[in-house]
Formats: sequence, structure tokens, C-alpha cells
Amino acid sequence: MSVTEIVLMITELIGTTAFSVSGALTAIDRGLDAFGVLFIGCITSTGGGILRDLLIGRTPPAIFSNLYVLASAALTSIIVFVIAYLKRKTYHTLRDHIEAVNSIFDAIGLAAFSVMGTEGAISAGHGENVVLSVCIGMLTGVGGGILRDILTDSTPYVFRKHIYALASIAGSVIYYFGARAGFGTAPVTFAAMAAVIAIRLLAAHFRWSLPRVKLDSDRRL
Repeated sequence: MSVTEIVLMITELIGTTAFSVSGALTAIDRGLDAFGVLFIGCITSTGGGILRDLLIGRTPPAIFSNLYVLASAALTSIIVFVIAYLKRKTYHTLRDHIEAVNSIFDAIGLAAFSVMGTEGAISAGHGENVVLSVCIGMLTGVGGGILRDILTDSTPYVFRKHIYALASIAGSVIYYFGARAGFGTAPVTFAAMAAVIAIRLLAAHFRWSLPRVKLDSDRRL
């Protein structure tokens, strides 16, 4: 196993954990039961990869072979549920602390999944199609969060808060053109991930958002 593969595996686990925490917290906020928290936590962390594999014709999706990823997502979701259950009287305060730390890991996960999605499209023989490759990279990064929000009856986060999908697209573009130009896998991977992480964290810190039309009925948002 190469250094790049080891790094990607580690970052995938970090991202899986972060996305699982995000999904589990959302499910708890929505009042779902233990199974609901487990399911939403898992789909948040694996949904993007499942959509990627289905779109590039890789069936069954790789997640059903990489059981360590699914197990990590499930375990994380269960731990979050247990902590929230035991600390339910101080849950909201605890949630804020978890979110603050998780935002960093979330950025790492978004970066890793975006790169892995783009690489997956290229490896599947779609390297000549830049639009498809970049879109697959972006969908791998944000797809799980979109499924999470749809299943919990919320407007997907990527359409309303900070710059999230654009960070994923930027990393996918960097990886795609770097890989096509023949640069080494390791430097291209690190450059693409660094771009995603930097954009995501800066957007969260400075509360960057894309412009939108604000109507009177939107003042509560």
C-alpha cells in the first residue's frame, strides 16, 4: 500500500467519523429514535460514495465491501446517541462544543471524499469527461449531507449555508487537471485536499455565503 493510499484511508476514516457525527446530531435534533440516529449517521457518511458508485456503474457500491468504513460510521453514530442520551440535560451546550471540533474533521472529510470521487470517475474510464469527473467528485463530497437533510425534512445545507459545494468543486478541479497533467498522485492529492480544507474553514470562520434573494418571508432563516 502506497503512502498516498494510506493517507487517503486515514482521511476517509476521519471524514466518515465527522460526517457520521453530523448525521447523528441532526437525527437527534429531529427527535428520531436510536435506529433513526444510526441510519442517518451512516447514510450521511456513506451516501456520497454510494451515489458515486451507482453513477459510474460500480455495483454493488464499494461501501458493502469496505465494511470497516460502514462499521466506523455505525459505531460513531451509536456513540453520539449514547452520549446525547446520557447527557440530555446539557445536550445543547455539549452539541455546540462537538460541532466546533467536528467542523475541522468535516473539512478533512469533504476534501478526502471529493478527491476520492474524482479519482473514482477517472479510474472508471471517464477521465476524458471533465464535467462528469468533477461532478462525481463534488457529489461524493456533499451527497451524503444532501441525503441526510432530505431524509430529515430540511433544505440541504449545501444550498443555504456558507461555501460548501464550491470548496468540493475546487478540490475536484485541482485533482482532475493535476492528474491529467501527469503530476504525481501524492502532490496532486495533497494540493486538492489543502484547497478544499482551506476554503471550507475560511468560509466557516468568516461566514462566507453565496448571494441570494432575501424576501420578507425569509427573514426567519
